[in-house]
Amino acid sequence: MSTNKPLTKFETLFRYMLPILVIVITVLIIRVITSTSPASEKRKQTTDNQLTVEVLAITQSDFPMTIKTNGIIQPRRQVSIASQVTGTITQVASTFISGGFFNAGDTLLSIDDRDYIIAVKIASAALIEAKLVLTEEQAKSKQAQRDWQRLGREGQPNELVLRKPQLASANASLASAQAQLEQARLNLQRTQILAPYAGRVLTKHVDIGQFVTVGTALADIYSTDQVEVRLPLNNQQQHYIHLPEQFKQHSNSYYPPVNISAQFGNQRYNWSGKLTRTEGALDPKSRQLYTVATIENPYGRDNSNKPALKIGQFVSAEITGNVLNNIFILPTASVYEGDQVIIFKDGLLKRKDINVIWRDSRNTIVDTGIHPKELLVTTPLSYVVSGSKAQLATMQSITEEGN
Repeated sequence: MSTNKPLTKFETLFRYMLPILVIVITVLIIRVITSTSPASEKRKQTTDNQLTVEVLAITQSDFPMTIKTNGIIQPRRQVSIASQVTGTITQVASTFISGGFFNAGDTLLSIDDRDYIIAVKIASAALIEAKLVLTEEQAKSKQAQRDWQRLGREGQPNELVLRKPQLASANASLASAQAQLEQARLNLQRTQILAPYAGRVLTKHVDIGQFVTVGTALADIYSTDQVEVRLPLNNQQQHYIHLPEQFKQHSNSYYPPVNISAQFGNQRYNWSGKLTRTEGALDPKSRQLYTVATIENPYGRDNSNKPALKIGQFVSAEITGNVLNNIFILPTASVYEGDQVIIFKDGLLKRKDINVIWRDSRNTIVDTGIHPKELLVTTPLSYVVSGSKAQLATMQSITEEGN
């Protein structure tokens, strides 16, 4: 049996009118919101589309070339010293350590010399004996000559009568004894290993108490009066440097200055050098020519306020090159696509092709394609086309910019 009561007329009307009332109220709220929102202002579009550019007045000038390259420090002279005698190392110098400095003639280490002192004494005794034998043979030869004359024999006596073979043998024995003594003294001297030049120990191979034989490597050393830097140059760089190549019929008197620099922490230090020679062939892999720069006395007093250069250290180099006369020096940032610039003339922009003969991160050197007093656009405009309208902002001399 159903318990639902029938709806009254008012309830039925309210059910149908409620959605319509909600819609009407929503529409009224939206209209109120839109009517009270701030009106947006339309920006006035400019009708002026001209570019504003900065320019430089192009001038001709001279440009001293500086060739930048890199290299590694290497010794001017480097040798491996070896023992020339056999024995036990009895003493080493305090400087005989890896990295130790020494002067020419310093004793780096000593080998037990007692056997060699005895050998010198034995050789000295043998020499005295040989001298005695020679003296006896000389006396016997003279006595044989007198006996020949006393007996009244005619003619000259033969060599056997005058004991000349025995005399020659005695002279040979004396020479051999002298040579043996010199060899014994030389071996005794070789028990003291002396520095051949002022230098530094690169690698130490032996120490006190070690037994060495003839040919045992004792240490690797290098000279400190000079160090060298091997610097590669490509074909273009070679063209702008006066290379120190000495031919048989000519002697080179000019060595281009080189500024060597290295970074130590946050500080960069510089050393003065010069380009002293070139190698005899191009590198087979890079096809570059290697030149050699020399730094004089890098560990001396003049460089005492700088860190010591290390063998194998990477350094930068700036070589003083030739001076280019009557050329155009342009900012590299104002050159597009490698060989194009933008010129401002009569309110228009024009692209021009140029002939670049040198370029680095700051300057581009040009010999043809532009003319003095033309206005070079320095504002970045990589996508501008020739004939575009423009107006000037500022102008300054290109030579002032280069300085």
